[in-house]
Amino acid sequence: MERKNKNNDLVPELIDFLNTHQAKLDHSFTVIVNQGPGSFSAIRISIAVAKGLEIARNIKLFGYRENDLEEFSQENVEKLLSQNLIEKKLIKPIYFS
Repeated sequence: MERKNKNNDLVPELIDFLNTHQAKLDHSFTVIVNQGPGSFSAIRISIAVAKGLEIARNIKLFGYRENDLEEFSQENVEKLLSQNLIEKKLIKPIYFS
């Protein structure tokens, strides 16, 4: 039985979505990415793709924790924003001395 790796589908599905909705990737475009909990590889790939878009196209990028969101909808995302649960800095390194 062959296992399909859904991580390979992310970029083609993203391109299809952008084309379908005639979205323009520029400074007015916002991406909100799940920071977990979830599969480490899937989260890492999602953040990497989103970060690449932020750097290459100057989009706005924010992250949220799935535990803070009842259901993904515009109304619930706006609740997260009002509660300051959407973060601008997705990667928070920990330094040891």
